[in-house]
Amino acid sequence: MHIGILGSGMVAQAIGQKLTELGHTVKLGTRDPRKLDEWLGKVGGGASVGRFADAAAFGELLFNCTSGIGSLEALTSAGAENLAGKVLIDVANALDFSRGMPPTLTVCNTDSLGEQIQRAFPDAKVVKTLNTVNAYLMVNPSLVPGDHDMFVCGNDAEAKATVTDILKGWFGWRSVIDLGDISGARGVEMLLPLWVRLYGVFQSPMFNFKVVR
Repeated sequence: MHIGILGSGMVAQAIGQKLTELGHTVKLGTRDPRKLDEWLGKVGGGASVGRFADAAAFGELLFNCTSGIGSLEALTSAGAENLAGKVLIDVANALDFSRGMPPTLTVCNTDSLGEQIQRAFPDAKVVKTLNTVNAYLMVNPSLVPGDHDMFVCGNDAEAKATVTDILKGWFGWRSVIDLGDISGARGVEMLLPLWVRLYGVFQSPMFNFKVVR
């Protein structure tokens, strides 16, 4: 499959590398393609780099791995016509580091980044997931032993089913909890202040949440 990944940081690189290892062809979209030369050399021929619009046009399936504070701008640069009709997996968190640590949320309670993206691009099939774990856990949940959960939410049931299959079949997630429509992004995005605090306590990002019933 041809997959477009918007972003160039640790999350985009981890997901891109995993997808190429699985035999997919990926294109990362970024404002400065040259900064990914080293990553391209490591990943090999299954990956390429371009601008946001290049990656969005290339992908049959899209990942938003941009910094949440800049996601809407990046997706606008990608072009609504390049997002229309496609599953857009939104991994971003709307974190504001302008006042230092810990970061604050730029949107919460009555709205979320996932909802903002869906409103801005109504023809895209936005599914929020993977934003509650470290980049390496996203594509290899076995790095944390035992059972733990991943969440999905979105307005399109078929898109959520597709993403759930990807989480389980490609990335190895065993437990995926469907939180309903895209407003469920409010809850998973608001987990991030707790996640940041736990990171400080554990001095490691290698942990996750488990819902016990």
